[in-house]
Amino acid sequence: MKLATLKSTVSRDGELLVVSRDNKKAVKVPQIANNLREAVENWEESAPQLEAIYKKLNEGSVADSFVIDTHNLHSPMPRTFQWADGSAFIHHIKLVRKARNAPLPETLTTVPLMYQGGGDDFLAPTDDIPQIDFSHGTDFEGEVGVITGDVPMGVSAEEALKYIRLFVIINDVSLRGLIPEELKQGFGFFHGKPSTAFGPFAVTEDELGEAWREGRIHLPLEVKLNGEFFGNADAGHMHFHFGQLIAHAAKTRNLKAGCIIGSGTVSNEDMTRGSSCLAEKRMLEQIHEGEIKTPFMKVGDTIEMEMKNNKGESIFGTIKQKVVQA
Repeated sequence: MKLATLKSTVSRDGELLVVSRDNKKAVKVPQIANNLREAVENWEESAPQLEAIYKKLNEGSVADSFVIDTHNLHSPMPRTFQWADGSAFIHHIKLVRKARNAPLPETLTTVPLMYQGGGDDFLAPTDDIPQIDFSHGTDFEGEVGVITGDVPMGVSAEEALKYIRLFVIINDVSLRGLIPEELKQGFGFFHGKPSTAFGPFAVTEDELGEAWREGRIHLPLEVKLNGEFFGNADAGHMHFHFGQLIAHAAKTRNLKAGCIIGSGTVSNEDMTRGSSCLAEKRMLEQIHEGEIKTPFMKVGDTIEMEMKNNKGESIFGTIKQKVVQA
């Protein structure tokens, strides 16, 4: 099943849509839930009803369906009460730590890294990325993520997988010039992590097929910078799987329905797969060529992210954003 959110002038949470498998048509479902937050909070009741409409939509038997214009779509959840982003790809951690001359954590392979982001103001998948000061080092980070139901505190990693409701792709915008000084203060990210964007469609596990296994999505995340190949790293290379990330987030608290957990930047050791963020590419240039050649993003630069199944079909739709002066 695929779900999306139509932008609305009435509600900050938008309007819930059921989307056809080919990403072309949608239908509003206010009789089931006004928005995705409500649907996830009442998943046991809403999911079967949404699935029934999804089936009819794919059969072409929904009279009030309409053609999708992705520019009218928000991120599947325009806001949430909990957005927690992990860093499950060890290769990425090693490179970005080296870039800022920071030591690797002693628990690198045993305890997931995670920060709590701002969930009050997500960007739509086609929204511009506003930057107030370009000395801040505007970067993109391609990720995959999950939306959970209610997760009990102290859940095990294996049990945590049962609480995943939906899957998403993510552009976790980062300001690299601000992050080192923030972290030196010993209190984590804040200004260095502005508003995040998500792919237009959130999907259920069945849409991933055999690619979903071992708590990971075993598919490449395709990234293009200014229309050119930048990376297609395989998201299946997560060191910590999503059950482990969810369990880590729920170690000392309950997670409420609608919580979004990110994987961190998708990263592979195979250099032919490229990168999913500029910080990695810049560090690799420094290591292998002796100097950094790739600048951070500037006004007019565009970033695209998409994940396709083994048939070449887009699963989550496309994140396509342009950097603008705020």
